[in-house]
Amino acid sequence: MSSIFTHQYWPFWAVTLTLALFVPVRHLIWILYVRRARNSGGGDAADQVRLKKRAGFTAALICLVFSYFYVSYLFRDAL
Repeated sequence: MSSIFTHQYWPFWAVTLTLALFVPVRHLIWILYVRRARNSGGGDAADQVRLKKRAGFTAALICLVFSYFYVSYLFRDAL
């Protein structure tokens, strides 16, 4: 079981961390988008669906980049 914590499995850990962070980060970004839209006079239901898709794309990019750098830093001494 301890072999899964070696350097050769770092892509697995990067993907796992990305998936674990995706939903909360997407929700946080979506809330920020909706609040900004409501303050500027928008924020109807169709606009919220569009903002949810936009938040999902942004969250996926942020989580993937963060996970890649974090896991590569975590396993840097294992080389």
